[in-house]
Amino acid sequence: MKKFLLILLTFLVLPCFAEDETTKILPSQTGIVENVQYVDLNDENVSQTKQTIDVKIISGEFKGEVVKLDNMLTGNPYYDIKLKKDTKVILHAEDNGNGVEFSIEDIKRSGTLAWLSLLFCGLLIYVGRRKGIYSLACIALTVLLITHALSPLILLGVSPVLATMLICFVATAATMYLVGGFNAKSTSAVIGAILSLLFAGVLSYITMLTAHLTGFAEENYMFLYTAHPELDFISITISTMILATLGAVMDVAMSIASTINEIFQVDDTKTVKDLFFSGMNVGRDIIGTMANTLILVYLGGSLPLILLAENIDLHKFINLNQVVTETASALIGSIAIVISVPFTAIAASQMIKHFAQKEQDVNLDCNS
Repeated sequence: MKKFLLILLTFLVLPCFAEDETTKILPSQTGIVENVQYVDLNDENVSQTKQTIDVKIISGEFKGEVVKLDNMLTGNPYYDIKLKKDTKVILHAEDNGNGVEFSIEDIKRSGTLAWLSLLFCGLLIYVGRRKGIYSLACIALTVLLITHALSPLILLGVSPVLATMLICFVATAATMYLVGGFNAKSTSAVIGAILSLLFAGVLSYITMLTAHLTGFAEENYMFLYTAHPELDFISITISTMILATLGAVMDVAMSIASTINEIFQVDDTKTVKDLFFSGMNVGRDIIGTMANTLILVYLGGSLPLILLAENIDLHKFINLNQVVTETASALIGSIAIVISVPFTAIAASQMIKHFAQKEQDVNLDCNS
């Protein structure tokens, strides 16, 4: 593991800070394996296998060239890259002043992601029609906000929690209004979702302090610390908890607001109290499955940790920093889902009734 960390840190960090005066990192290239030969490297302490491969470069300025490379197999599946003929690979390239040197970075896997993305987009548009197109626009906007707004803001020194809440507000408003239209229903859903996220943020902060969590829940945090030690990692962990909750909270908030709006459209004589209790009744059915969904998402992502629990003392396991962080994230997300039901029900019942009454008053004034 230490060897792997050193290799990965070298790859991730060194290019970010300084390059050798005679070495220039070039854009990565795509290649295809044309030939593979195995060579056993055995000594007294370790048994390794070396793959000697011929790779034809199929992209970039070196397209058409064939390079001979070595690929070491140590027997550790965590970082071994097993290659065979016709496998597409990503090549790391650098110019050391005496020529360009290539090395195997990883297998090219983006093709799989491409057809999965096309399948998702096609099904979303086919089933959702116009709403599906709006949903895709919302997804694209959310991703752009996180990658091109949230990340730069945090790296510039803005509070991660403040930046995250700002991005969540923009993403929530854009999603609700695009999908639901500019009306009281969408506005109440925005209010319910944002209040729930604020509650989740406060709860996350209290949890981080009372549980004495370090903010380093996994190896990615250590790599980020090596590159940017000035960042506040406790705040970053709180931000991840808030972001992980955003999708489920928006779903619940819009479901409650839409239900109350539909009930009012069918029977506009219902009072604010009636609408509120109707929304709460629907919300009780929703939270059972939504909270369970969120818990299962975290459990699925932490399955290796759960399996690891079979080999160590349970008391030690449940107090590990990573275990507590993951468990707290799941619980805080579930709490945010539950609390979004009354928040949204209150906002929706008040606003939908109020705006409908206001519209009736305006119509009466116009007619008179």
